[in-house]
Amino acid sequence: MRRWIPWIVTCIAAMTALLALRAWLLCVPPSPEARVPTNEGSLAEARAVRSNAVVNLAGKFREFPGVPVSPSSAWSGFRGPRRENLAGMDGPLLETWPTNGPPVLWQLQLGEGHAAPAVRDGRVYLLDYDEAREGDVLRCFSLDSGRELWQRFYQVKTKRNHGISRTIPAVDDTCVVSLGPQCHVLCVTATNGAFRWGMNLVNLYGAKVPLWWAGQCPLLDAGEAVLAPAGRSLLIGVDTATGKVNWETPNPEKWEMSHSSVMILTADGVRQFVYAAMGGIAGVAADGPQRGQLLWHTKAFAPSVVAPSPVPLPDGRFFMTAGYGFGGAMFRVSRSNDQWQATVLFRTDRRVFGCEQQTPVFRDGLLYTVLPNDAGDHRQEFACMNLDGRVLWTGGSDNRFGLGPYLAVGNRFLLLDDTAKLSLMAVDGNGCRLLARADIFNGTGRDAWGPMAFVDGRLLLRDSKRMVCLDLRGK
Repeated sequence: MRRWIPWIVTCIAAMTALLALRAWLLCVPPSPEARVPTNEGSLAEARAVRSNAVVNLAGKFREFPGVPVSPSSAWSGFRGPRRENLAGMDGPLLETWPTNGPPVLWQLQLGEGHAAPAVRDGRVYLLDYDEAREGDVLRCFSLDSGRELWQRFYQVKTKRNHGISRTIPAVDDTCVVSLGPQCHVLCVTATNGAFRWGMNLVNLYGAKVPLWWAGQCPLLDAGEAVLAPAGRSLLIGVDTATGKVNWETPNPEKWEMSHSSVMILTADGVRQFVYAAMGGIAGVAADGPQRGQLLWHTKAFAPSVVAPSPVPLPDGRFFMTAGYGFGGAMFRVSRSNDQWQATVLFRTDRRVFGCEQQTPVFRDGLLYTVLPNDAGDHRQEFACMNLDGRVLWTGGSDNRFGLGPYLAVGNRFLLLDDTAKLSLMAVDGNGCRLLARADIFNGTGRDAWGPMAFVDGRLLLRDSKRMVCLDLRGK
């Protein structure tokens, strides 16, 4: 009998192994979470939002002593003081660059993302993400030296999804307002970072965090923070001194938050907030007793992803564009018998004129853009169009800029490509000419998508993990 025992044990072990293998093969593996789209963004994003339902937005404050600050002009939020991406300059612009590029005044390491700076009174404001501490951090630096002045941190777990941080704070002479990746709004005193108020747009308004996190940049107007929760209310106006919600715009179509930001348009003498939501575009009264009232809305331009913002134009017009095949559309806002409407004047094919991520620039009666990745032979090229929809020129295949940002300085344009190669171009209605080009991070730049800021001849730009301040002041 004993001689049969090893054989019996071996058989039992083999049968057990076969049963275990069969169970493993029949097991259904879990599906990946990072990029599965749902109505609330990705599954990973939705789970992060639920786990961060209660956040202490006052957070933790830290101040750094002994850093001098000199006065400066303002680049006070998204696309500058007037949200136009047009920069002025008192002296000459540096147009002849050394081999290694314009002089670097300072450089900083950042958390991974695409959040860009705002500047006022010699202070640089940036909403960063600290992965080690797992939270958003509003940081204030000296424009002169890049040294940190103060920071305010609040804990909110956010997973990397093509980076984390996205937005640009808005700053005026009293306060700074930021909007975090998961729609947390923070308002602090501009000079010393003192906490004023905060709110969670998901909790208060039922906002849905967009896929790839929130990209909306707050707007400061007449002492209020203008925000687009696009939940129970489409837009809201919050008193920056107290945090009181002064007005709320209804959201009858139940549109959702996009990556677009609120812009200001004047039509028929009436100032309006214009917002491109997921579902359509709306105009909201910006002045007087009607402030916050929904004037018009249209579903005539409703892409599945909206990153650019409406470009306000003369005569009540605005241009809207988006990527993923949608091209662009020119609208005119008008009223008849007190009834407002937004009418499509013409559309542009994605291969003709549009942009995937950045917002086109309007300068001297013309629109400028970098064409999207799906624009065929002209993909990623710099392009110019008049307001009648006629493309005047494209920059050629030697000048491609990916998803990178661009801004105008006088009659020059600064353009950044995905790898942080910076180009200076002379531009008019007849064409563009390359004046200078430099690889800012010496071949190591990656995902340089965050908008640039330009203040008193100093250019602030970033890639996914670094921000640099360049001196573009000519002699």
